[in-house]
Amino acid sequence: MANMNLYSRGDKAFVILNMFLIAVFTISALYPFIYIASLSMSTGFEARAGNVVLTPVGFTLDAYAQVLSERMFWVSYGNTFIYTIGGTLMSLAFIIPGAYALSRRQLYGRRFWNLMVAFTMWFHAGMIPFFLNMRDLGLLDSYFGIIIGFAVNGFNIILLRNFFEGIPQSFEEAARMDGANEFQVLWKVYMPLSKPAIATVALFCIVSRWNGFFWAMVLLQDEDKIPLQVYLRHVILELSDDEEFAATLLDATYSFETVSAAIIVCSIIPILLIYPFLQKYFSKGIMLGGVKE
Repeated sequence: MANMNLYSRGDKAFVILNMFLIAVFTISALYPFIYIASLSMSTGFEARAGNVVLTPVGFTLDAYAQVLSERMFWVSYGNTFIYTIGGTLMSLAFIIPGAYALSRRQLYGRRFWNLMVAFTMWFHAGMIPFFLNMRDLGLLDSYFGIIIGFAVNGFNIILLRNFFEGIPQSFEEAARMDGANEFQVLWKVYMPLSKPAIATVALFCIVSRWNGFFWAMVLLQDEDKIPLQVYLRHVILELSDDEEFAATLLDATYSFETVSAAIIVCSIIPILLIYPFLQKYFSKGIMLGGVKE
């Protein structure tokens, strides 16, 4: 950090205030995760008593042992990976060609098509028409319905389109001189040069798919197809009224609270592992996607 003596009194106050606000925002962002992690490693009695604040109280991993022993946990975890990986690949398969087409100056009606994509960001038919549409297409209670039904997002298309428009035309002209067609230009020129933007869009898709809850709960009836987030709701709302499960808590060191917290921690870990590898592309992709030369 620069020498504070070079700043005026007003500048020093501004820097100190910024550092304070950043510290507050950082703590407010980290504390919920720290609390949930500590809760998951505490005994059920301490969790119910509200004694867990920052660190585990009565350290135990019994909640994780209970969670990992459940068949439905692994089934829902696997389903989440299917929806996340399949959904992200499906989204990129639509978003990349769509963004490339909208970035072409020679596209007939280009302004109209860009407006139509932007229009979907603010207006949509609504939940009931969407549900009826999925029903009529036979996409209820299916893996493919969840994967294809949410494949396209207008914001991601516009973000990637802006990046494509910022790529110098000289690269495309050189490829054209070598006889490249539209597909070759996209595959061999634009995509290699757009790794930061594509990684950014992919991260948006991954997080959205991984956290998908509402529509998975509405569209899926088969318990063997539900994702992890819906299974967590099942644990919180339904197992709390399950007398058989409640009976197992009498002599156990875990509770509803610690089991739920353990599932939440398990659901966060994959995203935490993926983000560091994409983070270097993330900020660069956001900046370059929104800047025009």
